[in-house]
Amino acid sequence: MLDDFKEEQPIIYKILTNSIKKDKFSHAYLFELNGYSKGLNLALAFAKFLLCPNNYSNSEKCNNCKQCFNIDNNNFLEIKVIDTEGQWIKKEQLEELQREFMTKSIVGNKKVYIINNAEKLNVSSSNSLLKFLEEPPEGIIAILITNNMYQLLNTIISRCQILSFKKNSVILDDNSTLNKIGNYLFNDNESLDKFKSEDGNNYIETIISYIEFLEKRKTDAIAYKNKEFLNVFSDRKSLNLAFDLFVLYYKDVLNNLLGLDYEYFNDYATELDKVSGLNDVETISKKIKILIDLSINIKFNLNANLLVDKLVIKFSEV
Repeated sequence: MLDDFKEEQPIIYKILTNSIKKDKFSHAYLFELNGYSKGLNLALAFAKFLLCPNNYSNSEKCNNCKQCFNIDNNNFLEIKVIDTEGQWIKKEQLEELQREFMTKSIVGNKKVYIINNAEKLNVSSSNSLLKFLEEPPEGIIAILITNNMYQLLNTIISRCQILSFKKNSVILDDNSTLNKIGNYLFNDNESLDKFKSEDGNNYIETIISYIEFLEKRKTDAIAYKNKEFLNVFSDRKSLNLAFDLFVLYYKDVLNNLLGLDYEYFNDYATELDKVSGLNDVETISKKIKILIDLSINIKFNLNANLLVDKLVIKFSEV
């Protein structure tokens, strides 16, 4: 229940509980996780709170009712969770959601849909969601969950109440770059374990090698490095991951220039120093913006070679 998150996310907890107590809840929430690993669990707890006839936030008060049991077993029609099918959240999933939610609630007067990994909405599904957000039927509440808010359409962001989460305060036994990045990028244990056990280190080291070459040789990367890079990041899913890693790396370059602690690439201090020596704060800020802007094109099926070529050219111009 929602009280389980009171200590870990006190500000979020207070905002959500007060919204129900004052009957001033939003029709759409955007959970910006900032690496917090329990976003989906918290969203489901909030949905229980919303739909509970007594608005209980603690299961001890209600003796584990049948409604909560059905929600936990994904057998409650008033809640729908949408996640990726393959690489993306598809238009058909949003169309099915709208059909299901156009009917009147069987229990109570509210329905809640949760979109996990909302940054994985493609162009068609983003537009379908936008229409649903623009004219939401009464009693329907959306919860979008993402670690990468700026990969969403600005028009979607503007229609949501944004709640920024506090990062995990738990001290990890494994403080490696691989573990930090994995915990930031992946919300579910299966994806996290796969990243850490299979190609995670290869992805990270490929990114660092590519950045070092690009920073020193600039447009030469097109002729001498892009093919090697695209052999590792060979499809849209992995290319999307590559741009996430680019952004995290340059954020740590920025931390270095500002005299702050590294957030992710603490195992690569020497490499970060080299890149920092070739840039200043303004340049790195521009490069991060370029990366975020270009990453949006992945959803538009832009040719991978063309996308990486654009990255090289734009970086060489700043």
